[in-house]
Amino acid sequence: MFQPAEHAPEWAMEGLKKERLLEDRHDSGLDSMKDEDYEQMVKELQTIRLEQQEASHCAEPWKLQLTDDGDSFLHLAIIHEEKALTMEMVRQVKGDLAFINFQNNLQQTPLHLAVITNQPEIAQALLEAGCDPELRDFRGNTPLHLACEQGCLASVGVLTQSRGTHHLHSILQATNYNGHTCLHLASIHGYLGIVELLVSLGADVNAQEPCNGRTALHLAVDLQNSDLVSLLLKCGADVNRVTYQGYSPYQLTWGRPSTRIQQQLGQLTLENLQRLPESEDEGSCDTESELTEDELPYDDCVLGGQRLTL
Repeated sequence: MFQPAEHAPEWAMEGLKKERLLEDRHDSGLDSMKDEDYEQMVKELQTIRLEQQEASHCAEPWKLQLTDDGDSFLHLAIIHEEKALTMEMVRQVKGDLAFINFQNNLQQTPLHLAVITNQPEIAQALLEAGCDPELRDFRGNTPLHLACEQGCLASVGVLTQSRGTHHLHSILQATNYNGHTCLHLASIHGYLGIVELLVSLGADVNAQEPCNGRTALHLAVDLQNSDLVSLLLKCGADVNRVTYQGYSPYQLTWGRPSTRIQQQLGQLTLENLQRLPESEDEGSCDTESELTEDELPYDDCVLGGQRLTL
């Protein structure tokens, strides 16, 4: 049900509820309405004055309307791909940063939804109107994270073009709540064109995940994506960068099927980073223990008054 930020209007709509788990909802309402509810929503949207408003933005009641999911009219117009209406609304609210950057219950801005619904032209209009591309959703994803995860090169281009050097660097280096940069996500999903574009724009090809220190090259080995390995090497990926456990990308090739990747990395990796860490102690595994009597394991176990021999 639509609710204003402070009180319910007389013309509030009903029927926008649908049972679903919050964590399983990625589209912020996409396909969440029955046909009659959607038609009613469109009628309400069409009541918005599309000509230039003489009244101040604060006096426009439609700006205060929210669904139970926290979606504004602008969110809904984007979700349901009402492009003409969306563009007109964006034109009217240009410069109203509080409205255009409003985040729903999943912390999604209209820009997040434009990317999710694969509408790069809407994303462009939102950016020009002042939408902040660095705001994060409930998983810590910026709109660029989502574009890289979905493999939408057009959206990636829109989100990275005409950004100031410092601003672009901040977006490229941002990590979501899983510790992934945009380059990590593009690598995980194998979008080579996006990987190459991000690196050309200044993304750190050797950025490490905070959880275990894997770089995009480590991820490429995990995924056994030889084309991605070749591209990352071409882009300057460091073959000798190790995870927090001390593993080089080459060491992760052991036990995996791609001999091509192993050969690619073996020619470039330092010799001491080609051996698995545990292999260094193989010689000592078969030798007898040389512990002194004082260093022998504690064996003073007694059962029924009798000392047990371990």
